[in-house]
Amino acid sequence: MFEALAQRFSTIFSGLGRGGQLTEKNIEEGIREVRKALLEADVSLKVVRAFVERVREKAVGIETIRGVKPHEQFVKVVQDEITALLGGEETRIAWNDRGPTVIMMVGLQGTGKTTTTAKLARMLKKREGKTPLLVAADVQRPAAIEQLKVLGRQVDVPVYAEDGGRPPKICRRGIKKARELGCDVVILDTAGRLHIDDQLMYELEDIRDKVDPQEIWLVVDAMLGQDAVTSAAEFDQRLNVSGIVLTKTDGDARGGAALAVREVTGKPIRYAGIGEKIDQIEKFVPERMAKRILGMGDVVGLVEQAQEVVDQEKAQEAAERLFMARFTLDDMKDQFESLMKMGDMRSLMAKLPGGASLTDEQMRQMPQNDDMRRMVAVIQSMTRDERVDPGIIHMQRRHRIARGSGTSVNTVGEVIKAHREMNKQVKQLKNQGLMGRMADKAMSRKKAKRLKKHKREGTDIKKWFNR
Repeated sequence: MFEALAQRFSTIFSGLGRGGQLTEKNIEEGIREVRKALLEADVSLKVVRAFVERVREKAVGIETIRGVKPHEQFVKVVQDEITALLGGEETRIAWNDRGPTVIMMVGLQGTGKTTTTAKLARMLKKREGKTPLLVAADVQRPAAIEQLKVLGRQVDVPVYAEDGGRPPKICRRGIKKARELGCDVVILDTAGRLHIDDQLMYELEDIRDKVDPQEIWLVVDAMLGQDAVTSAAEFDQRLNVSGIVLTKTDGDARGGAALAVREVTGKPIRYAGIGEKIDQIEKFVPERMAKRILGMGDVVGLVEQAQEVVDQEKAQEAAERLFMARFTLDDMKDQFESLMKMGDMRSLMAKLPGGASLTDEQMRQMPQNDDMRRMVAVIQSMTRDERVDPGIIHMQRRHRIARGSGTSVNTVGEVIKAHREMNKQVKQLKNQGLMGRMADKAMSRKKAKRLKKHKREGTDIKKWFNR
């Protein structure tokens, strides 16, 4: 999402910076290009006009700040307005301190509501430390209940379901069950339709009135563009939704729906689905998303993503071995596997400053997930001694490893070369002093651990320490 928009903004701002000074003429040129970029991103004309007017009003009156380039001040104005357009400050969930927090999921059929319900349950459990319960309240769509049960097993979250019955009563009994189980969050997966009709709305209004949820989140398919904005406005009018969850954002590089939904409904975007996998959902933080759109990256989001898939203790041990020149091919395999869990390379690079402006050719030169999978297969086909000391892998062994991994001898060579280059770069950094100090700290921590262990086992400490 926003990939095309980020690339356009990157081009616009680099053009503004070439002149050195910001004049009324190039401000107008910049505003014109911003307007064109937003329209190409499928943002409605009404929203674009209001946005451009706000930017023009602030940009024309820019006062020069010492040490800050004029075009950078213009970028800041655009960033502030995009942040405001996306919702301003991050919105928190209205947690219920008297019982389970009830979140009601609504939306049209086919938007990915059931899958998103399970994704949210997993996220609240992992990142917020909550104990969720899913309620299957969609008795209209065939296999909807079974789908939720399967997803519930995948994310290890209980599902309350009944065979038939009226959805409002199912939801009330589901909340009662949550209290019995000690669950503090209940997510209601309600029915959808192919289009908005009175029957659907009466059912959703009945559920809302019967259970009085703390949150009503509308699930919107980002790929529908302006149609998504229209349906969002209708749902909000009838149900007064408290937040939006965007799905299929990985399939829409323009992102116009996200920018327009917030402006039209006035309701914050809470989360965005970034892929089909059950862990591919992220919190929608307006300020961070605005920076990503402007090519400034989202390092905080990248760190949060890494924390979820990386074993911190294991990563620290690997880093210590790297500093002490004991980084094995097994360690490198773990790094590749962690990277692959975090998603494709393009989505990762988009969260780094300047990453959005990389061309397709530059992206192709970077190792992709398929390349890393082949490298992992190569390492898995090696013996333990070979993974510890790649220097012993002569040509005969390379042929054996290539056959075992289903790759080529060249691929085996690439893996060995990558490992050698990594160790070489660390050695150069150590010679510069910084990594040397980090290595010393790592060694000190390791010695402290071993010292503690030997004290416990009654080893002659003086003799051990002088080794």
